[in-house]
Amino acid sequence: MCKTCEQGGCATSNSDKPDPTIGFARDANTIGDAALAAVFWWAMAIDTDAARRAAFVPGAGSAPFAIERADGAYLITPDGRRILDAAGGAIVVNIGHGRREVAEVAARALEQLTYVVPTFATEAKTRLVERLTERWLPRGLTRASFTSGGSESVEAAIRLARLHHVSAGRPARWKVIGRELSYHGITLAALAVGGHAPRRKDYEPLLIAFPKAPAHYCLECSLGRHSDGCRERAADRLEEVILREGPDSVAAFIAEPVVGSAAGALVPPDGYWPRVAEICRKYGVLLIADEVMCGFGRTGEKFAVDHWGVVPDIMVAGKGLAGGYAPIGGVYATDDVVAPIAERGEDLMFYTFTAHPAACAVADKVLEIMEREDLVARAKAMGDVLSKRLSRLANHPNVAEVRGLGLMQAVEIVRDRDSLERFPGEERITRRIVAAGLGKGVFFYPAGSSPAQDVIMLGPPFIITEDEIEQLVMVLEESIDAAVSRGSAPAQSK
Repeated sequence: MCKTCEQGGCATSNSDKPDPTIGFARDANTIGDAALAAVFWWAMAIDTDAARRAAFVPGAGSAPFAIERADGAYLITPDGRRILDAAGGAIVVNIGHGRREVAEVAARALEQLTYVVPTFATEAKTRLVERLTERWLPRGLTRASFTSGGSESVEAAIRLARLHHVSAGRPARWKVIGRELSYHGITLAALAVGGHAPRRKDYEPLLIAFPKAPAHYCLECSLGRHSDGCRERAADRLEEVILREGPDSVAAFIAEPVVGSAAGALVPPDGYWPRVAEICRKYGVLLIADEVMCGFGRTGEKFAVDHWGVVPDIMVAGKGLAGGYAPIGGVYATDDVVAPIAERGEDLMFYTFTAHPAACAVADKVLEIMEREDLVARAKAMGDVLSKRLSRLANHPNVAEVRGLGLMQAVEIVRDRDSLERFPGEERITRRIVAAGLGKGVFFYPAGSSPAQDVIMLGPPFIITEDEIEQLVMVLEESIDAAVSRGSAPAQSK
């Protein structure tokens, strides 16, 4: 920062310097003071009255970060600067930005059929369902319904689980067990089953008190960081919750196979998901896998549950379904889940834009490209490269853990790796790392909630190259060092 800025006398006042991280959820670790943003204002965004008015909640006088277009693995600012999208947006983009063939499909679809009531059959919907059930979904998931995104998908899955039990003559089953350190979306039901404390806190009076099972967060496991017994113990805690609540009152258990933004690419012990599936079957509890972030190739398999050979009763997945080219998510289920509903003559109520024709056509094209270019295999290969490059951070004094699968990776930041002492929330260390990365031309995704408070997630497009991976890891290391050196000075004694 120049001396004039430090003294508050720069020609561009502090209030006019845009914050490069405005727009993220207002958790303590993702929003910070405008002064840090001033370091990067010249490279990040344009400040216009229109941009300010477009923000629903103005960000302390700062302008939103402006992106004009995107191409491949890069975001491009209005002044032409290229920023490597190491996060794939919000861990969304898979085939890369700016594919003309996808845009052409969208244009044709919109011209042919703008909108119909979701109960009508369309060619685009039929084709997408066939592609999913024949080539993508885990064997046994034969039914598909579509939404506008992940939160809606989770909400629909919860309604589906309840409707299944009611239709089967089990109306007492209504509880949906979630997990600590989890995130399933921003609707009230999705927040209620989730365990993302910062995103729940202002809405607690509105949320149903669904029971929670402990997460498999090994850094703070009572059995120790790398206990051999962790896989059985972590899953067995679910059984304890079911028995405590009463099995006849429990409708479903929902969990992310690889935990996303709440903890950052938290991978379960190998035996966890098979054991969870066994417990759910034992008590007649539906197993819901939330693959909104980790599905559609992100972890190096078509779906994360494929790593453990588990087929859930219900699955939700969305972000990678259209790779950011259309707002669409999906709810997928077995015939056994749907059968009692059909026998009763009921149906799962749709959303206004369920199975929107253009969204379905775009999603079908994105999946076709994924198949044609073998991008799931590429996600695994590039994920191996990324994991290997990130391993050099494993002994960094401020890195608690490097973890993940495929191109869903994360680095957890702490003040001290040995004691796992966290940075104070007011230091906003994750936000500083993101800002430093943007200043060096790379966008990282801020994540985490207590106790995994500060996490940087990486989820780049599957088309990323080895050279780009080397760049993002180098910039990440530099950004951690820059953020820590600025934010970790010891408190002055009085």
